[in-house]
Amino acid sequence: MKNRLKELEKTIDYNFKNEELLKKSLIHKSYDNINNNEKLEFLGDRVLGLVISKKLMEIYPEENEGIIDKKFANLVNKITCLKVSKKINLKAYMYLGTSHKSLKTTADKIVSDCLEALIGGIYLDGGLKVAEKFIFNFWNDYLLNSKVPLIDAKTQLQEFSLKKFKTLPIYTFYKKSGPQHNPIFKTDVQIPNSKKTIGFGASKKNAQQNAANKLLKILKII
Repeated sequence: MKNRLKELEKTIDYNFKNEELLKKSLIHKSYDNINNNEKLEFLGDRVLGLVISKKLMEIYPEENEGIIDKKFANLVNKITCLKVSKKINLKAYMYLGTSHKSLKTTADKIVSDCLEALIGGIYLDGGLKVAEKFIFNFWNDYLLNSKVPLIDAKTQLQEFSLKKFKTLPIYTFYKKSGPQHNPIFKTDVQIPNSKKTIGFGASKKNAQQNAANKLLKILKII
């Protein structure tokens, strides 16, 4: 096992002063219900968030908070953590109980959580600068290519209404019209202090999107 840990250290380009921290970061609770990586995962999640948010502000100084927040969410979520985990083949070094060992595929969440625990271990062993180096090394491509996913009109209106009024938009449906093979759905939407806007579509969802889009234009949000 010692050779395997050295192999992992070589992959991540960091040698632990306290090898027990590295080992603990790899122990899932199914292997040891008491001495496992849950607390390191908690810490690593915060370290990752701090490092990524700071770097985003440096890379995108002109972006507003909303855009930065969405880029941040994409960079620290379980999907990106899983991608990094696969880069370093982290699953091969994990300590798992028999219930997970017998499975053909380990749950993605367990693997991505282990990566956060590894970051926590690196931080405790070497400090913030060392943790930053590890994160920048494996997140660099994602940072430079971070994009904000397109947000549909209904979601955008919902976010605006919740932020400004702490309430959701209200949609009202009307009876559908048109032939069965080509129905037309009608709905209106309203948020506090706004007029009702009416939307049409081939489905309820499309009608909602149409109504939300019209209201966003009236509010000059898009």
